[in-house]
Formats: sequence, C-alpha cells, structure tokens
Amino acid sequence: MTHWTDYTTGERIKLLRGPDMTQEQLADASGLSVATIRKAERDLGGSLQTLLRISAALNTDVSVVLGQQAPRRAMRGTDRAMVRELSRAVHDTAAGVGVDAQPPPPAELGAGLTAAWEAYRVGDFVGAGVRVAPALREAATALRAATTDQRDAAAGFLADAYRLAAYVANQFGARDLAYAGIGHAQHQAHQAGDTVRSAMVASGRSWIYLRDARLDQAERTARFSYEAIEPRYGNRDLELLATYGWHVTFAAVVAARRGDVADADDLLAQGHAVAARMGRDVTVNGTAFGPATVTAQAIGITVSTGRPGKALSLFSSIGDTSSLTPSARNRMLLDVALAQAETRQSDTALDTLLDVCSAAPGWARHQALPGVIAQKASVGSATTAKLRKLSGILGTSTIIS
Repeated sequence: MTHWTDYTTGERIKLLRGPDMTQEQLADASGLSVATIRKAERDLGGSLQTLLRISAALNTDVSVVLGQQAPRRAMRGTDRAMVRELSRAVHDTAAGVGVDAQPPPPAELGAGLTAAWEAYRVGDFVGAGVRVAPALREAATALRAATTDQRDAAAGFLADAYRLAAYVANQFGARDLAYAGIGHAQHQAHQAGDTVRSAMVASGRSWIYLRDARLDQAERTARFSYEAIEPRYGNRDLELLATYGWHVTFAAVVAARRGDVADADDLLAQGHAVAARMGRDVTVNGTAFGPATVTAQAIGITVSTGRPGKALSLFSSIGDTSSLTPSARNRMLLDVALAQAETRQSDTALDTLLDVCSAAPGWARHQALPGVIAQKASVGSATTAKLRKLSGILGTSTIIS
C-alpha cells in the first residue's frame, strides 16, 4: 500500500490537482506562472511562498503538500482519543449537556485552564487538549451557576477555554472542530461584553482561516481584530498594548502569506512601535507580546517574503529571548533555519533544524516548515545522516529520497 509520505512533493501536487484542474488553471488560481507549476510538479525546487500559494489554490494546508499530513490527517491513537474527548466537551457544553453539576470552588476554577495554556505554550498540544476538555466543562458549570454580577467574568473564562480548544483542534487539522470552538468563544466573549477578548477570538479565527488556506477571510478578520481595540495615543495600559501589538503583528503575518510585502512591513512597523512603548514582553489571556515577540515574528515575515539576509540580521540582534514561550522560540529557530537554507548555508540549516526537531519532536511534527527546510537544505548538503534522523523524527521518508 502506498502511503501519502511515499510520494514526492511534486507527485502530491499532481494528485491534489487531480484530472479536473490543469496546470494552467492551477497557475491562474495561485498567481504563479505555468513554468513555476511545472517546475514544482517535477520536484525541481520551489520557495516556501510558492508552496503556500499552490496550497491555497488547492484549498489545502502546505503540510499536506509536503507530506507531513495526509489529505485527511491520519492521527496517532493518543491524538485521536484526545480530539474525540475534546469534541465531546466542546459540543456538549455548547448544547448544555452535563453542565448542571456542582462547579469547583472559585479558587480552583482556573487551575485546569491555566495548566492547559501552559502545555500549549510549550508545544504539548496533546497535553493541552487533555487538560482543556475538563476545563471547558468546569467553565460551563460555573457559568450556569453564576449570579448576575458573576456572569460576565464566567462568560469570559468560558470564551478563553473555547478559544484554546479551537487552537488545539486547529493544530491537529480538525478544522470543523476548530471552527465550532472559535464560534462558541466568539459568542461567550460577546456575552461578556469584553472587547479585548472579542479581538483575541477574531485573531484566532483569522489563524484558522490561514491554516485552511482562506487567505481573504484571514486578512479581513485579522484587520478587524486590531482595528477594534486600537489604543489611543499615550495609552500606557500594558495589557491593551500587548493585545493590540500581537494582533497587528499577526495581521502582518497574514499580509506576508498573501504576498503583500508593503502591507506586511507597514503592519510590522506598527507592531515594533507598540513593543517599544511597552518596553518588555507581557502575557495577556494566554498570548504574549513585546519587543522579543515582535522581532521573532519579524524574522518569519522577512524570510517568508524573500529576504533571508534581513531575517538572519534580525536574529543576530534579537538579544534576550527568555521571555519567548518554547513554541515561539522553536518557531523562530525554524524561520532562522529556513533563512540559512535560502542563503545556501545548507549544513548550518540542517544543524539548526535538527536541534529544534530533536528538542521538540511532537511539536515539530505539527509544523509545515521542517519539511520545506529539510528538502531545500538537502540540495546543498552531502550529509545524509542528519536527513535520515530528521526523516525519523518527522515521519516523512521523502526527505531523503
């Protein structure tokens, strides 16, 4: 039996294109030349931006094109069990099933959700899902038992739990569950009358759109998320500044994914300005932002828009990264490895990639970039041992084919 990972990237593009779409039609849908499509389908190379455009035109995730996910993701047993329980928690609580239990004492209510966010930030997505499912049920029972003056806070807490559930589902390619979770989060944030939470939910929805290759919707939703909470000049509220800064910077990521470099740079400049006003990184409702965060995002944006030299220069100037979450730091290092591969530092790129994947193998398997970097770096490297080790970690045999 031939597995999805046994095909080359070019073969996967052909299979996803199918008999009903010609190379010319794919070129038109992706905004690329026919020659570029032919080159990609013959496995003659292609930038990350090219693969992202092809993925969007094929209505799939770039990790599917790279073979890290099957078109219908085949998950491990523990992953499936977690997603199944998470789905039950999301749908049951939204339907009011099982929410008439006694809620935990107020002092204990947030412990489970806090632990879930901590697991998510370090890249333990299974652990985050396992923890957020019971936290959802606790939050729903707390909202049902809340007095009138407690309802806004309880609804906000439930919105945070639904948002995290949507994030976990999105990491596992469970897009329907992700949309359901973020929809329930939006409703609860509205019920709480919390503008900042509503903006965070909108940003989360934009990320789901981005992973679902719905780039136009991602752009519109990202723009709404930061425009809704833009602080007035002179505002020094760190929580508001951090939330706004994160959202405007994420909008820059979306603009870069769409190929709008000028808009990405303009939004990124706004993010840098906000971070400078803050002076340090802070975390608000599970989301961190500040000088180190915006610089880490800038590295990814500049390399994805074809400026790897600038990305490496930014990395050399970033300084202390202790405020970054493990996931954010790992993601930054993946962007650095891609920049190294783009500048023909193949062995250095493989070393950086191997360090990240070895330190966080579970996290790396849910990212699209490792496959892109490994394939690109393998062209200029004579080292097969590193590639074999990477293939074992990522479960993608075509890296060394």
